[in-house]
Amino acid sequence: MNPRPLALTLISDPINILSEILINHTLTESHYYRTTLVRCTPNHLRPTLHCTTSPNNLENSEERTELTEKNQKMAATKVKTNHSRHPIMFSRNHYLIISAVPRITVFQIQPSLLQMGPTLPRQILTTAESTTKTTVPIRTKYFSQRLDHFSFSELPNFPQRYLINTESWVGPERLGPIFFYCGNEGEIDWFAENTGFVWEIAPRFGAMVVFPEHRYYGESMPYGSMDVAYKNATTLSYLTAGQALADFAVLIRELKRNLSAEACPVVLFGGSYGGMLASWMRLKYPHVAIGALASSAPILQFEDIVPAETFYDIVSNSFKRESTSCFNTIKESWDALVSEGQKNDGLLKLTETFHLCRYLAMVNYPYSANFMMPLPGHPIREVCRKIDSLPDGSSILQRIFEGVSVYYNYTGGVDCFEVDAEDPHGLDGWNWQACTEMVMPMSSSRDVSMFPTFDYNYSSFQEECWKDFRVKPRPRWITTEFGGHDIKATLKNFGSNIIFANGLLDPWSGSSVLQNISETIVALNTEEGAHHVDFVLQRQRILIGW
Repeated sequence: MNPRPLALTLISDPINILSEILINHTLTESHYYRTTLVRCTPNHLRPTLHCTTSPNNLENSEERTELTEKNQKMAATKVKTNHSRHPIMFSRNHYLIISAVPRITVFQIQPSLLQMGPTLPRQILTTAESTTKTTVPIRTKYFSQRLDHFSFSELPNFPQRYLINTESWVGPERLGPIFFYCGNEGEIDWFAENTGFVWEIAPRFGAMVVFPEHRYYGESMPYGSMDVAYKNATTLSYLTAGQALADFAVLIRELKRNLSAEACPVVLFGGSYGGMLASWMRLKYPHVAIGALASSAPILQFEDIVPAETFYDIVSNSFKRESTSCFNTIKESWDALVSEGQKNDGLLKLTETFHLCRYLAMVNYPYSANFMMPLPGHPIREVCRKIDSLPDGSSILQRIFEGVSVYYNYTGGVDCFEVDAEDPHGLDGWNWQACTEMVMPMSSSRDVSMFPTFDYNYSSFQEECWKDFRVKPRPRWITTEFGGHDIKATLKNFGSNIIFANGLLDPWSGSSVLQNISETIVALNTEEGAHHVDFVLQRQRILIGW
């Protein structure tokens, strides 16, 4: 039996898999498909296309392929017949070979998408080429949400904020899908602004877009205010992943009921912690959503599923790959910082060297975050270029200052660095989650890491959590609630329709799913990709070479 042509994979682009999920509510389970991207040029002497494998080919094949224009047109017609609602597009003269023995289907990927101007929210997306923002109407709404979904006691509800756009939605009569982003640890506006991919593809699928805010973040604050909600362990006790997933499930069912859209399919999206929530929701509430795109989702960063040094090793290898001298400078800088700081006037000199706004006192290491300020393309390359470009004789600390300026002051608009600047991502709430159930061990190895060597010490971590919140962590609870220690086996046996997308330069990728688990749980990896790279606008993906 010959399989029908199926657009399954397109260079780490999940649009085609989403098409398959929405058409059939499942990925194919009966055939294995091999994808090959080729670049083709016309032969003017005979009706043949000469095709060579693209450097971005998913398989390291160097074979040459000759395909007649007649066969190409026939294949394109068949693909159009099966996927007329969701045409596949990439760039001029590029073709995607999708093969299943004994048959090879080839079709041309049209270039028109490169000129498509996405319709985007007014306050939301800025394209890479321009600061001009195109707009679509976004409505901000609030849903009265239960504080505790798992008890029957009378507790006060809280207003859960969500953003909704129905401009592209084809409505319930045509089973228009609902694209539902699982809100992260922060204000939902920020995540909507940095998830251009969802806004970009919604018109193509005729989808409604919903961005719900995670409880205890932004405006979705129980007890009326952050001061009261974060007051103590009792008021914070309802800030859990399980409660957040229940929020999403209840909100989805209520939206569908109010819009007479009970039959409309829901596809979940999420990045980082939001990606974890999206994948977990497919396990906990498989009847609520038919599929999920989990981007940069480190669901394996618990207990000892992956080595604790994975995160810092990937960061270090990314720098070492860019420049060995840059890597060595950063590795040596920690001792230089300690040595300078112990001198009588050391803190003053460090303040001057790093252009700090205030005199440097003894402070904790700053938190790590992403997407917080303007950055150049390939920022690691730019950091290393700055570090390596200083003349001979420059001190290690001077080189480090040039490097960190890329992160803190790339636009040049900051006169000095404020080490006490507030974080826009709601880390107070995340610290609570990390001290209760989101226990993600990390360490830094001596041989591989460019960071100071340290081992994960659970006892010290437990003491800090008790001091901050008067709680004791439960490091095994996440694996107990969401799939066990062997989460991959659980996903294979009980999960379906999940896309795990990762950029391999992202340090969180080492604790995500990087290989296909089943026919319906697939991994899409971008070798040169960073955190959430698949969620940026297509124009930006093209500019950064993805």
